[in-house]
Amino acid sequence: MRYAHWRAEPIWPAELLIRCLAGHRGAGHRIVFTNGCFDVLHRGHVQYLQQAAALGDVLAVAVNSDAAVRRLKGPGRPLNPADDRAAVVAAIGCVEYVTVFDEDTPARLLEAIRPDVYVKGGDYDAAALPERRLVERHGGRVVIAGYLPGRSTSRLLRQMRHAATLSA
Repeated sequence: MRYAHWRAEPIWPAELLIRCLAGHRGAGHRIVFTNGCFDVLHRGHVQYLQQAAALGDVLAVAVNSDAAVRRLKGPGRPLNPADDRAAVVAAIGCVEYVTVFDEDTPARLLEAIRPDVYVKGGDYDAAALPERRLVERHGGRVVIAGYLPGRSTSRLLRQMRHAATLSA
């Protein structure tokens, strides 16, 4: 069962999200959590979020802030501001909650939320995730979603740059 929540803004402040998810946990709902930049949303992202949602009752997504994306991806990124990226992710039907976080890792949110399942995209290795121990320490598990070959933001950006040089 998916849960619909009405808010004027699709982005939940972290503290409100944490309280709301605690209510879900108290009701026996299985909490699934994931995070990412979601700078240029593509089919691979949508498939990964759908896979994540299928692992529980409630899917919460944390989107990296603009400053965090710059630290992780370098200058010129993100292409889309955090509020826009979060709103687009929130519009995907399988996503119940979206928040924006400024840290380089979601460790603080994971510690507070204690998800039953923490999901990362298929381009990650569960053994190498620094968050793995934190999630498992609280009784959760880490799942790596399937990877859709040929679908990545980096690939899309390379294609756009190439197309721009051809038309220049």
